[in-house]
Amino acid sequence: MKRALLLLCMTLAVGAQGAPLLPTSDAQVIETLAAPAGDRAEERALRRQHQAKPGDAAVAVALARNYLEQAHREGDPRFAGRALAALQHWAQTSDAPPAVLLMRATVLQYLHQFDTAAQLLEGLAQRQPAMAQAWLTLATIRRVQGRYADSDRACAGLTAAGATLYAQACQAENDGLRGQFDSARMRFNQLLTTRLDGGARNWLLTSVAELEARAGRSAQAEQAYRAALSAQSDDYTRLSFADFLMLQSRDAEALALLSGQPRSDAVLLRLAIAGQRTSAPAARNDVRELRERIAQANQRPGAAASHAREQAMFALWIDAQPARALELARANVKLQREAIDLLLLAQAAKASGQEAAQQEATLLSQTVGLKDARHELLR
Repeated sequence: MKRALLLLCMTLAVGAQGAPLLPTSDAQVIETLAAPAGDRAEERALRRQHQAKPGDAAVAVALARNYLEQAHREGDPRFAGRALAALQHWAQTSDAPPAVLLMRATVLQYLHQFDTAAQLLEGLAQRQPAMAQAWLTLATIRRVQGRYADSDRACAGLTAAGATLYAQACQAENDGLRGQFDSARMRFNQLLTTRLDGGARNWLLTSVAELEARAGRSAQAEQAYRAALSAQSDDYTRLSFADFLMLQSRDAEALALLSGQPRSDAVLLRLAIAGQRTSAPAARNDVRELRERIAQANQRPGAAASHAREQAMFALWIDAQPARALELARANVKLQREAIDLLLLAQAAKASGQEAAQQEATLLSQTVGLKDARHELLR
């Protein structure tokens, strides 16, 4: 459903009506960060407009979105701090236009401040019940937190808002996580028979692929991943497919899949893991670069907690330190409880050899309500 956030932003008209370092104004330079030339030109234009009209919600939201896209691309939360600063004209939530509240919540979601983001979205959805994007983002956040019942309620809000495709996909995602594989698969397949653009088809097929992986149907999962990338290639699908391949010890294929992709932290992590396993020529440099990035990120307040998933994977698969990986995986599930997070906790618990930790991982999955056949392979 993360891909759905961007898709819905493109298809719905939204009216204008460990904290990062925040500048006191958008003009204040804290640090110069690299960005592609085209993005820098767009950013400069938006900054000029924003400085001229700081109360223009459309410009502020566009500037914040530009920064957030850079944060995603670079894996650098400092851009998210700039995004929040671009919205500071509306310091009081009660005075903020809906589009500003939505963007603020989306940035907070990126920063893993899920409860604060959800609180904003719940208030926004009450004010603007027809704003489908608010419901979709809220559903996604509650799902990330492992709060499926709350996510269901937000999915129902999508139905009331008239976003039928997204509402049905939203509920199918939740049903699939609960282990209702057949009904969820049927609903996704029905949606795939409708007329869709490449981005929407990619999103639905990737959801099917992840469902099939959790159902233990590897052949069907791989088929869906390849169909998703054929419909439209995107970073999320490639990363998810790479994780799928590496779980099956198909590391060389994962390397080939990610070769030539922008070296975000998530991509570099997979390159380092798969490269080390296959003794790839670039593996040593990839591991060193990733270690340096982690050390640098940990100097920022709250970074260790918000990047605990990636650091747990690094500790488990690169450094072979299962006790450290377990510690980080435990910290991670305090923030986010997606299927990948609960699987990582189970993997770290198994590698640690601690029976109590393995029972803890099993109990957490049961408490959340997640059904994932991949856990059975660890027992």
